[in-house]
Amino acid sequence: MNDGAEKFAVLVVDDDPLVLGTISAMLAAEFQVFAATNAEEAKVTLRQQGVDIIVSDLKMPGGSGLELLDWARVHAPKSVRILMSGYAELEDVLNAINRCQVFRYLLKPWQPEELRQAVRDAARVAALERSHEQLLQQNHQLICDLEKRVRERTEELERANRLLETANRQLQQTNAMLEKLALTDELTGLPNRRAVEQLLQAELRRRSRYPSPLAVGMLDVDHFRNINSRYLHTGGDQVLIALARTLTNCIRGTDTVGRWGGEEFLIIAPITEPEGALVLAERIRTTLQDTPVHYDGHDIHFTVSLGFVAVPHDAIISSETLVYHAAAALQQAKARGRNCSVVVPVTESNEALLIASAS
Repeated sequence: MNDGAEKFAVLVVDDDPLVLGTISAMLAAEFQVFAATNAEEAKVTLRQQGVDIIVSDLKMPGGSGLELLDWARVHAPKSVRILMSGYAELEDVLNAINRCQVFRYLLKPWQPEELRQAVRDAARVAALERSHEQLLQQNHQLICDLEKRVRERTEELERANRLLETANRQLQQTNAMLEKLALTDELTGLPNRRAVEQLLQAELRRRSRYPSPLAVGMLDVDHFRNINSRYLHTGGDQVLIALARTLTNCIRGTDTVGRWGGEEFLIIAPITEPEGALVLAERIRTTLQDTPVHYDGHDIHFTVSLGFVAVPHDAIISSETLVYHAAAALQQAKARGRNCSVVVPVTESNEALLIASAS
């Protein structure tokens, strides 16, 4: 009946010792049988033992079988309940079925095979209930395991995402640093030639949308070779570093300065007329002239020459042309004896309208 597994437990309740003994003996071969002569004894057994099937008489002293089975419905809900009675009253049958949820109602005198088959059927129901409960437990465990695996996998993915985000941030920071290094002059910290060319192109694009005057200047340290010869290249480097710092302080917030190469620097001054370019150039020249560089116990005095090209707001001109005219203006400043500023206004049709200089 139980396919070799543990026997189902049956509680037989009857106030007639002969009937109780007969049923117990009849079921003992297939089931684990417990016996009780009244409802109170049955309740004690139900509290102490796990009972699968209850077979109870209806009429008993001290409490009816209906009352017992109704109590069992609440306190032993997994038990399959069978009621026996020698009275075939319809009300009792209906109460047994509806109120106590009785599986089978047997009339006395019952036939041994009829009772045995009823208990076997009840055992099948109990087995199905057990199987169903086991399946529910297994499904619950599977769901719990799946949820745990999902949580663990989610946590792994979140950790991986955090690591990936951290790696991406580090990569972005590294790329930004590399890009900055690629566009920064290592010695002075100013934009290098590549960067200042890009900045000039950007200013020309902005100017094409919003026409405005523009001045571009080139600066060169006078007799820089002599500085390198006297104070070696380390002294020359200190001059360039100090010059870059002073240049940064002299220009406006809208202006840009970068190292063009060697001791040459390029200055971009947006929205600047020729007169403003000359004021800017002279401020730079005189400040550098009056600011010696302290190096190795010496004050290194030096001067610079500056050449600016200034274009009006309506002139369309290329960056190459601007740099060319700025370099030409610088050559004019050097030809005038150095420590000099030259500003050349240029239009599309007139390369040089006038030269303004100061020294």
